[in-house]
Amino acid sequence: MPCVRIATGPWIVGRERDMLEAVQTALVEAFKIPPTDRDVVLDVYEPHRRLVPGGRSDRFTRIEIIGISARSMEAKRALYRILADKLEHLGVPRRETRFVLIEPMPENWGVTGGVPASEVNLGFKIDV
Repeated sequence: MPCVRIATGPWIVGRERDMLEAVQTALVEAFKIPPTDRDVVLDVYEPHRRLVPGGRSDRFTRIEIIGISARSMEAKRALYRILADKLEHLGVPRRETRFVLIEPMPENWGVTGGVPASEVNLGFKIDV
């Protein structure tokens, strides 16, 4: 159910699918979502198209995750740790990552043709 947007530099060209799968796998592991629940996009920016924090390189990677508000602090910690591990494996230093979790309430998600998520069975547990 989470919607994810990854923003990074051109260093990832040729390994885009690796990045997408790494983030998806982290969500499956930490938030226990079904592996088939996928909504992850990757934006690659040339240096002149973004400003990154001082002292960071084109490998600076921001991951924004919008997910229903229900996950425990333990699940969130696990997500951030797993993401950092997986990005480091791809060549992104830990200090060059930023993860932003945005958590609207279930009634603020329109699913299955426009029904609030609070009114349907999503098919998996969200309060992990």
